[in-house]
Amino acid sequence: MEDSTYRGVQKTGSISTIGALYEQEAWIRKRKLEGPDKHEARQAYCKPVVEAFWQWCDEQCQRLDLTPSNPLSKALKYAMSRREALEVFLREPVVQVDTNHLERALRPIPMGRKNHLFCWTEVGAEYLAVLHSLLVTCRLQGVDPYTYLVDVLQRVGQHPAKDVIDLTPRRWKELFAANPLRSDVSRVPAVPAQ
Repeated sequence: MEDSTYRGVQKTGSISTIGALYEQEAWIRKRKLEGPDKHEARQAYCKPVVEAFWQWCDEQCQRLDLTPSNPLSKALKYAMSRREALEVFLREPVVQVDTNHLERALRPIPMGRKNHLFCWTEVGAEYLAVLHSLLVTCRLQGVDPYTYLVDVLQRVGQHPAKDVIDLTPRRWKELFAANPLRSDVSRVPAVPAQ
């Protein structure tokens, strides 16, 4: 890993610590690190920043002027109760540091809220939400949603229930994308312009 271009960030306070974390992620992204290299870089550069953030949280919890009803106390308690989940990006190189990419991908859902009012039932709305999440996950994994759905809908009846995780878009891409099951009904060809 080329350490010569790295500039360590020594900042204090929650916002500046989080800013330092984004600086480290930008540094990793700029070098296009993936897999073990990305994991190693996060351990070397992001983990100390994350630990500094948790230390700051601990220090804030020790303050005598913060009552349990104080908004900062509530935020600290919320964050600290989710520490393991918030640190998953340090263990898994494919996980991004935030969920901004997911929120952008899911933006069409709130935009279609008025259309979703007419799902007729709560169950229908729930299934629509699952379908939207599945389609967004396919796009994030670089999987064609149509090919994925055609394959999985044919495969699901024969696939062992204990291995259902293999049918999620990320695992499906690794295991079945090279040779997906096809439907007898093919896509309707585009009408040529006249």
